[in-house]
Amino acid sequence: MSNQDQSKGLDRRSFIKVGGMSTLALTLATAGLPGDILTGKVHAEENGNPKLAFNSDGKFKVVQFNDTQDDERIDRRTIELMEKVLDSEKPDFVVLNGDNIAGGCDTELEMKQAMNNVVQPMENRGINWAATFGNHDEDSTSMSGMDKSDMLNFYMQYKYNKNDVGERGLTGTGNMNLLIRHSKGNKAAFNLWLLDSGEYAPKTIAGQNFNGYPTWDWLRFNQVNWYYERSKSIEKKYGYKVPSLVFIHIPLWEHRFMWWGSVDNRTQTSHDLAVVRHNIVGERNEDECPGPVNGGLFSAMLERGDVKGVFCGHDHINTYCGNYYGIMLGYAGNTGFGTYGLTGAERNRLRGARVFNLDENKEGVLVETHMVFAKDYGIDLTANDQSMDPLPLNSKK
Repeated sequence: MSNQDQSKGLDRRSFIKVGGMSTLALTLATAGLPGDILTGKVHAEENGNPKLAFNSDGKFKVVQFNDTQDDERIDRRTIELMEKVLDSEKPDFVVLNGDNIAGGCDTELEMKQAMNNVVQPMENRGINWAATFGNHDEDSTSMSGMDKSDMLNFYMQYKYNKNDVGERGLTGTGNMNLLIRHSKGNKAAFNLWLLDSGEYAPKTIAGQNFNGYPTWDWLRFNQVNWYYERSKSIEKKYGYKVPSLVFIHIPLWEHRFMWWGSVDNRTQTSHDLAVVRHNIVGERNEDECPGPVNGGLFSAMLERGDVKGVFCGHDHINTYCGNYYGIMLGYAGNTGFGTYGLTGAERNRLRGARVFNLDENKEGVLVETHMVFAKDYGIDLTANDQSMDPLPLNSKK
């Protein structure tokens, strides 16, 4: 995903499955699965009304897991971290915000096992969740035949999943929003935007390549315009702007601008000034990796005035967050132990998740956000591999 991938020999695509092609934990004959778990067929109407609502005390909690990013033999500590975060925070909703799986899956079954691994912590606890996509989710597509549309259909089969097929005609897969109702009545109290920020820039545009530019993808105008128009229609329906959060995998250019307090000046002095101006907290251990084009989402959000924060992953060892002209911009670090982290013995120090506390009785609803880390739960941070057999493929709606 980032400079770490390319310049330090830690390309996620290069991870080799530890233990080779060991016997699969399940077979189709013994799993007791319904027929559609392997065909990937699901009816969109099953997710038609997610019925998310604030609790009777007016509060609602969201947890963001980013870059769980592993194959079917996931590092056991990724699951341990997810489970401990869920058990301690007790969120009402979870966002798997892209790069949920990685390369290394050789078959459709292994792809489904890899996805199943990271949804079982929520499914086992009856916690509602949804997923976005990152630049690595299709790394195994050429081997397995499963693309993002197939993955989305697979996710949608789970009982507590709240994805839907997404707005048709847009770039990407599964672009959608989820409204959360007030604790009393059917008025919308908050909104979650789940957008597909893509994978990689095209090879060329107008016959020109992107040599020397970032090679990641960006939100296209049709996605930004959809957000803008959908936001207006929601305001028209309810008679007020519904505060919201946006989840995308790849960061915006404005993430970088905020950190440095400048477009061009990248000095400690400029950053120190930015910390005060934008109330920045957290770490930045690698360059932000947006695409070569600024898609204009931030400008659209400023115009609409409903988005309270934009949160991404992609750059695993960034955990910072700040207030950039009224909109929070932040990272969730990364949850997965099976991919790159910091260097040396510190490799796993920043594995974690981001927590969002919402209160419908507070102005703006988003009360605060903070990171929690594996080290907070006593999880083994040894810089090694601890892959495990796939979790059982449990069912479904």
